[in-house]
Amino acid sequence: MRGARSVIHPTAIVHPGARLGPGVSIGPYCVVGEHVELGEGTALAAHVVVEGHTRLGRDNRVWQFASLGSAPQDKKYRDEPTRLEIGDGNTFREFTTINTGTAQDEGVTRIGNDNWFMAYSHVAHDCVVGSHTIFANNAHVAGHCQVGDWAILGGFTGVHQFVRIGAHAMTGGGTILFQDLAPYVTAVGNPAKAYGINSVGLKRRGFSEETIAAIKRAYRTLYRRGLALADARAELAGAAADTPELEPLVRFIDASERGLLR
Repeated sequence: MRGARSVIHPTAIVHPGARLGPGVSIGPYCVVGEHVELGEGTALAAHVVVEGHTRLGRDNRVWQFASLGSAPQDKKYRDEPTRLEIGDGNTFREFTTINTGTAQDEGVTRIGNDNWFMAYSHVAHDCVVGSHTIFANNAHVAGHCQVGDWAILGGFTGVHQFVRIGAHAMTGGGTILFQDLAPYVTAVGNPAKAYGINSVGLKRRGFSEETIAAIKRAYRTLYRRGLALADARAELAGAAADTPELEPLVRFIDASERGLLR
């Protein structure tokens, strides 16, 4: 209920400096640190730890034994006041761990809105996760990675440092990514290989049949015709004039530093 007072279990330890919005719920044996902000309606189940310079927006749900805002797992970290910024409406299931940033990057880990983190998932320091993503059980993302909107990481997916995952991309269970995964593309395996586009997800999100067909043609151009990346990119740029949904794919290729999974 909007405007409701916060409810804190008597066994929870909440630092007096923590900022709690209306209607926050903090369950048994939770620990909330001095520099934490919990937005309106956010709920922590039992045994949750939220520490560091961490801000959660509205209506987040954090399940038991999750740890948000702990120091990065980086030997170069020297207790700098780096941050974790989390948006609204996210779910963090049991034993999820998300770390703050490091001084070697922008100093902040960012999580968008309406994401679903299943049990034992991990987001390391300095990552940027968009909105509406799903991290299945034990999906792990190393430092400095980017995950686009609506991406889905299958269970036990492992992502190398600095890898980017494009919007609407998807990985199968046990996938290991060492290079960037383009928007719309599905990847499976260790090492990962591309296996078509996430057509089911695109249908669910309201993409038209014509747009999905154009994305499938773009996939064949990029992955199946044996073209050099520069030549494939040029064709995709031309096709984007008729299908604006291909523009993010072209921009993603242009920005790749680790190389594109092909």
